[in-house]
Parts: sequence; structure tokens; C-alpha cells
Amino acid sequence: MKVLLSSAGAKIPLLQALKNAALKLQPDAKIIAGDSSKPVVSQYFADQFWHMPLCNKSNLDAIKVGLAEYQITHIIPSRDGELMFWSEQKKALKLLGIEVLVSAEEVIQLCLDKFSFAQIKTHPKCKVIPALLHPDESADLWVVKERYGAGSQNLGLKLTTQEALHHAKTMQCPLYQPFIQGTEISVDAWLDKNSKLKGHICRYRTKVQHGESQISQTVYLPQYDEWIKTLLEQLQLTGPVVLQAIIDKHQQLHIIECNSRFGGASTLGIKAGVDSLYWSLAESMAIDITQLPFTPAKQTITQVRYAGDLYL
Repeated sequence: MKVLLSSAGAKIPLLQALKNAALKLQPDAKIIAGDSSKPVVSQYFADQFWHMPLCNKSNLDAIKVGLAEYQITHIIPSRDGELMFWSEQKKALKLLGIEVLVSAEEVIQLCLDKFSFAQIKTHPKCKVIPALLHPDESADLWVVKERYGAGSQNLGLKLTTQEALHHAKTMQCPLYQPFIQGTEISVDAWLDKNSKLKGHICRYRTKVQHGESQISQTVYLPQYDEWIKTLLEQLQLTGPVVLQAIIDKHQQLHIIECNSRFGGASTLGIKAGVDSLYWSLAESMAIDITQLPFTPAKQTITQVRYAGDLYL
């Protein structure tokens, strides 16, 4: 087993979690960190580093050469901008004996397009926050974000209509959503190849920096379990996903967006029992996933992300 983590960058916790998952299946498994930049931090933590081409169709032939050279058996994309590329190549690469662990193209497209995602119908008590291409009179305060890609990019938060319109001038494709006061949560989940939810955990995003949780804490919210399950399965997602939501003062759950990939702080999900990377690799090897236990942690777990040093 040789697993490529593409766009590995400085994602050391993800790289290490992937290594642990692979070694549980094969003691000689190797993890290859791939990135189009060089140098990157992850190259010092992987078994091998591949300075790979950008993930686009014009580089497809060069990428296939590299996959063969490094004898890649599995690919785990980790960046929103590459999900569609790998999903489009999923069937062709499978014929070459390479498993790409990513959702289907149409699902990824829906999750990447926040305007389209906001149109989906859900349970009345599990609302997706509306999204507008132009602000109207429906809200006093707005959140302004890019319609496509990472939601935290150039985010404008709690803005008046005039402030929102001014902020939008700095964006490529602005999207407006009503600002909802409440507690933000993330849901780390994993769904099998038939889009059946195996397990999920909720966590508070206590401190967020550059769109990723620096301090997170698991929280037990069973009252939302059925709604979360229904929504994720309705989307036909597979593998690791992260759902972002806000709980308002009336305990109403408002869905912000869904990332069809492993999240920046999803290692906390693994620690709390959602063994998503292991389940993905195991399923790809025809292991009966239903026989693998999901045992969520009973105690609260707090995760703190911090910088560290490595000396060589």
C-alpha cells in the first residue's frame, strides 16, 4: 500500500493520522506527500515526497507517469480546488489499480457551489442558511463569502447591507447569507461507498484562525443526530466529510456548508471514534465495514493546534 496525500502542504496531523490508518492494515504501508510547491513541511514527515504537477487536465499525462513511478495504490485529496480533478479521474485510475478516495463529481460540485448547496431541501428543524447573489430586505446583518471554494476566504462577517456591498467589491463571486447569532459547530462524519452514515461526532470551534479550528472540543448533541444523518445521506456523500453549522438561541440547527473531504481539525474526529481514514482504506480493500466498530468517546475531548519544531 502506497498512499498519496495530495496538496499535503503543512498538513502534518492529517499525514500522521493517515500513516497510522495505513499501518493498521499493512505494516509496510508507505505514505507519499505530494505537493506542487517545494519545499513544503510535509516532505519531512512522509515516507516519500513527490514534487508533483498541478492537478489539472493539462498535466494529466505527467501525473499518471508520477503515479506509476511512485507505485501509488491510493489517493486522498485534501484541498477543495483539486477534488473535482481527482473525482473525474476516479474510474480511469481504478482500472490502473489506483483507488481515489473521494465523492462523486456531482456531489463535490454541489458542495463547492455554496449557492446551489443553499437550495437543497432538508428537515424543517435542520435548515440550510439561505444564500443570495444580491442582498435584499430579509436581513439586517450579512455574511459575505466567495460562492465557490473555501468559505473562509476573504470572509466578511456581521456586516450591514452597505458594508456587505462594499466588501463584495474585493471578491470574485460574492455570496450573501443572513448573519445568524449562535454557537458554531463542526460535524466530522464518514459515509460508506453506498452513502450510508457509519458514524459522526460534533465539536465546538472554540477558536478559529484562517478558517481552521485552533481549539476544538467534542460535544454530545444527540438531538441533532437523525437530521444530520438524513442530510448527509441525502447528499450522496462518501468517505470523510465535514458539516459546518450554527445552533441559535432557540436550539435550531442552521447548516452553513459541507466540505466533501477530511477537515483541518478532523483528527479530533478520529480521536473521538470516527476512524474515517482507516475506514476509507479498509473499504477500498473489500473489508466489511459493518464489522468494524464505531465507538464514540464518552468523555469530552479538547484539541489544541499549535506550532512545533523538528530538528534533522
